[in-house]
Amino acid sequence: MKTFLIFCIICRSLVSIAQQSPDSLKFNNDIIFSRDSVKKLYDTADKRPRNAYGDLLNDDPNYNRRYPVGIVLARVTSSNIFGWAYSRYVAKEDWARISIQTWKNSFKYGWEWDNDRFGTNFLIHPHSGSDYFNVARSNGYSFWGSYPFAFFGSAQWEWFGENTKPSKNDLLNTPISGAFLGEILYRISSNILDDRKRGGARMWRETVAGIINPTRALNRFTQGKLWKQTPFDVNQKEPLNVTLSVGAHRVNVNNKFGSGPANAILNLQLDYGDPFEVRRRKPFDVFRLRVESRYGDDKRIIDNILGYGVLFGKNIIKGNNGMLVGIFQHFDYWNNKVFELGTLGFGAGVISKVKFRTHSNLYSGLHFALVPLAGNNTRVRIDTSEVRDYPFGGGWEARIEERLNIGRWLSLGFNGYYYWIHNYEGSNGKSQVGILKPVITLRVINNISFGFEHHIYYDNHFIDKTTEQRLTRTEQKVFLQFFFEDRRRYGRYH
Repeated sequence: MKTFLIFCIICRSLVSIAQQSPDSLKFNNDIIFSRDSVKKLYDTADKRPRNAYGDLLNDDPNYNRRYPVGIVLARVTSSNIFGWAYSRYVAKEDWARISIQTWKNSFKYGWEWDNDRFGTNFLIHPHSGSDYFNVARSNGYSFWGSYPFAFFGSAQWEWFGENTKPSKNDLLNTPISGAFLGEILYRISSNILDDRKRGGARMWRETVAGIINPTRALNRFTQGKLWKQTPFDVNQKEPLNVTLSVGAHRVNVNNKFGSGPANAILNLQLDYGDPFEVRRRKPFDVFRLRVESRYGDDKRIIDNILGYGVLFGKNIIKGNNGMLVGIFQHFDYWNNKVFELGTLGFGAGVISKVKFRTHSNLYSGLHFALVPLAGNNTRVRIDTSEVRDYPFGGGWEARIEERLNIGRWLSLGFNGYYYWIHNYEGSNGKSQVGILKPVITLRVINNISFGFEHHIYYDNHFIDKTTEQRLTRTEQKVFLQFFFEDRRRYGRYH
């Protein structure tokens, strides 16, 4: 590793060293490397496995070396200590008043379903899990290799970071959903980072990547990578398409079309990787993530987050048509004034493309997943409670995504979600939740389109064998959509 870093420093200083002997390069007046050695370094880099777009299929193992387990565990522990200290001495939280006695109680009295509100359990805790995960991921560990550290961080917090009983739901949701969010944040930050850059371009990339993945930025700082320049790329990257939508949204009163107060909405969709490139798949080589916020009578910084990423997959290509068949991990989070629903899931899925003619094609996604943990509550009010008002459960979910592109100008879409959730606690109730979202977009100019979406939500909630509650709500959205497609991907699939 030391030798490699020396090479990196030499390559970064090629201009100033160029005045040295034409047959050799001198570093710190002690070590001399021949130009043939430097050329060999470049040649070796060029032979690293790459995708169809010329990007690395793997992080460079020399530059992104794996650090010892003890160092990673210590950094996870320090993250927990910092979080606890902030809660105890800055936020003055009662649950952070811990002692040796509370630690004994954590082991003595067993586990419980905690009483945290919905956003805490299904968003904040997974985000904490992503920090644990990225401590390991940015210290050279693979997706699967980072999983144990996420579980370690979660268990350590549950037993030692609070004076309440350890939480069953947190031990499951924090590391598993944390790995989902953590890998996505790691991949996106890799697409932004470029260790070959310097100056203003480098500073901009490091800043944006640090905002997206602060845990990785901290590790890059301690490893000296924030300012180190390399002669070649060192991070795995995949093509990334970005769709940004801004507009207005109404939740109808008594399901009357077009009625109800208006809210401003902002929607971001990320499509990472090429699902139709024939190659050996690794976790999250392909993923989709949607994030939506709203502002109005129901202010939600995060209204919903929906996503999935491939874990294992195989490509089947025939002519201009293709598909990716595999096992996917899912993360679904809905939190608005109509309902709360959060799930984590694992299951089979298919992503396919059928091309009819130039610029006309049908993209489809079909998924069916087991849901080991979910939370679900229906209501027609803004949630102001500080404690849990929903039961934990589990079951299964299904998802269908269809988009028909007709020429360059018109796109017809349909997204459907179905959840079957059975309560783990309290009553033996169950819910059957369906969400249907037909959408149409018309291209205005270049990458800008105008769109309309109709949203239908229904929930058949069976409280017991004789009591049933039905809820149906409709919504509409109008929006301007800005589509930023990776140009290299455009060249392959249009």
